[in-house]
Amino acid sequence: MTFFPDEVVELDGVRLTSPARTWLDLASVLGLDELVVAGDFLVCGHGPEFPVPREALCSIAELQAMVARHPGNRGVRKARAAVELIRVGADSPPETRLRLALIRAGLPEPALNEVVWGAAGAPVLWPDAAYPEWRIALQYEGAHHNGQDQYLRDIRRADTAAIFGWLEVRVSRLDLAGEHPAAVSKVRAALQSRGWRAR
Repeated sequence: MTFFPDEVVELDGVRLTSPARTWLDLASVLGLDELVVAGDFLVCGHGPEFPVPREALCSIAELQAMVARHPGNRGVRKARAAVELIRVGADSPPETRLRLALIRAGLPEPALNEVVWGAAGAPVLWPDAAYPEWRIALQYEGAHHNGQDQYLRDIRRADTAAIFGWLEVRVSRLDLAGEHPAAVSKVRAALQSRGWRAR
């Protein structure tokens, strides 16, 4: 196994493989979708206009370079396929799985962590994924949305979306289950209600 000097980093005095190299090594043990999930996590970043800014651990370009640098590695074909599906902006594995399910079903690919700006030039909504052309906001509701305070914030968020002319589609883990996730039908119906038609 060959390591280039920039593929080994030091964190708190411990030598580790770099994020991009670790991702490439995971290609030999993960399935395609899980590799995309891992890649999305590494490249996710968003700026100060978000409630919680986040800095990416590496870039898609770094993942592409890592794949090109190690053409003989185990799992490299899978890594080549995965890197084509990785996008900046997915904050959680379910968000990645939702995006993959939508594009595999022939729906348009949503933008990730789209910022919706208010009239005063301030951000008012941060959908997990969105179709700006049709003003559709997709929100994945994980377990942390069950708390009372979060539930109230979610109601306020849906009200804000409606005020600004956006249709909010809420997706749960049950909507992502199975071979034909119900989320696809929910999103397709929302798109069609806003004028989208399959080509």
